[in-house]
Amino acid sequence: MTGLRLGPVLRYVNEDTATVWIETDAPCTAEVECEGSTAGGSAATWQISGHHYALVTVVGLEPGTETPYRVHLDGEQVWPLPASPFPASTIRTPPEDADGLRVAFGSCRWATRPAHSRHDPLGPDALDALAQQAAEGAERPDLLLLLGDQVYADETSDRVRSRLAEDRDLSAPPWAQVADYGEYTALYDESWGDPEVRWLLSTVPSLMVFDDHDVIDDWNTSAAWQEEIRATPWWHERIVGGLTSYWVYQHLGNLSPAALAEDPVYAAVRGSDDGTAALREFAERADADPAAVRWSYRRDFGRVRLLMVDSRAGRVLAEQQRAMLDDEEWEWLAEQVRDGGPGAYDHLLIGSSLPWLLPPAIHAVEEWNSALCAGARGERWAARGERLRRAADLEHWAAFPASFRALAALIEETAASPDAPATISVLSGDVHHAYTAEPRFPRPLNSRVTQLTCSPMHNGVPGFMRLGFRIGWSAPGRWLGRALSRHAKVQRPSLDWDRTGGPWFGNQLMTLDFRGRKADLALEQARPLPDTESPADPHHAPAARLERVHGMALA
Repeated sequence: MTGLRLGPVLRYVNEDTATVWIETDAPCTAEVECEGSTAGGSAATWQISGHHYALVTVVGLEPGTETPYRVHLDGEQVWPLPASPFPASTIRTPPEDADGLRVAFGSCRWATRPAHSRHDPLGPDALDALAQQAAEGAERPDLLLLLGDQVYADETSDRVRSRLAEDRDLSAPPWAQVADYGEYTALYDESWGDPEVRWLLSTVPSLMVFDDHDVIDDWNTSAAWQEEIRATPWWHERIVGGLTSYWVYQHLGNLSPAALAEDPVYAAVRGSDDGTAALREFAERADADPAAVRWSYRRDFGRVRLLMVDSRAGRVLAEQQRAMLDDEEWEWLAEQVRDGGPGAYDHLLIGSSLPWLLPPAIHAVEEWNSALCAGARGERWAARGERLRRAADLEHWAAFPASFRALAALIEETAASPDAPATISVLSGDVHHAYTAEPRFPRPLNSRVTQLTCSPMHNGVPGFMRLGFRIGWSAPGRWLGRALSRHAKVQRPSLDWDRTGGPWFGNQLMTLDFRGRKADLALEQARPLPDTESPADPHHAPAARLERVHGMALA
């Protein structure tokens, strides 16, 4: 009997259609059967590096319904799992006239603490806590946005290291980091095999984007970094493995059935006995020529528009032309913001794994460092700047000043239009703490503009970094930033901004509730339930809850 290796993961959902991703242990036909309904779908699996997958399109769903479903492989039921303690997995479709949407988001999740980590996770996993509450009947989100670092290819747990050591010597590069596609699958097994998270992903639609640790820390920090790492003998297999596994496990599910039907790579993979060669060629092209591939995407949910922006793989790295996105990608982003004209949507969400608005002092340090690396104070300072850039992860939007200003201009243009959306929010993670910030543009706006940063879901941050994030918002921090700007002759930012909440440290999720043109934000942190014993099954998470620590009305 063919077995279900991983999944099901519910991905795309609209009023009458959904996609369900699965991984099996052998070739087969996968079928999603909806209980009490004629809705359903089936698909033959396809193969990548000896692993078998299917993305099943479920059709015939009714708007505004919640439908339990089962998964069959070659006619044998494999989901729900026998004796599962969780409720049935369901597909919940929005009504045709839906004016509400509940979106939970966050980033940076260790499935298990990495071996030899310098800092411990702070309490229980926020995603586990969300799953436990949803399983008990609490209101669950309509959509889960995972904003980067879904897996950590460069920080592996003892369990993953033991698996890697079965096949190779971990004393040789890339050491205990993952080396290729096959080893990447071990990361997803660990992360998505968590029972609570597995059930949650089976019943809440998800959208995802990568960040650096999905490949490696400092990924595409600079041209010098890229040149050095490409000269290593192990990097080619690492980047090909990272991009191919991202395409399989994360990117495909971001796309609508219509987009999948027009995707030539998906057609090539499904149309061959073994799609490995076709997918590797795609990944090699994506790394060599980022402009040839678009990882960014758009989804509209009624009157809410989401633009998920690739702020990692598509960078322009030449020091004198540094940009977060190349020209074609910028044109795409602007077109998606403007599409439909004024009044086309009530809320605009721009998903970026990296924050647009940082604490002002950190923003200034990144701009100063970028100017030094570009030669503003000579070659010696440029070399120092490059070392500091990598050591301190100075690579956010502030480190790409032209891109920072371009995004500010696009947001201002949109927010100042007569029929502007009620809210424009930049959703980000990466920095292992949470905060809210609002820009002050030089002219009146018709939209509430916010930077909403939420990280981590399950990770930690050293104490000295906590202090740095707090100082970054302070008056002395701003003074230091101005001094650094003068040293590197950096142009002042085109706008100012203020912190409106935080910083908060811990494992956490933010949730946005949209109702018509109204929007509310909540921040919840994971807390262990008191007086509970550790679960008998070590694969199950300890009992936890999400505790609300902040809320605010955005519109």
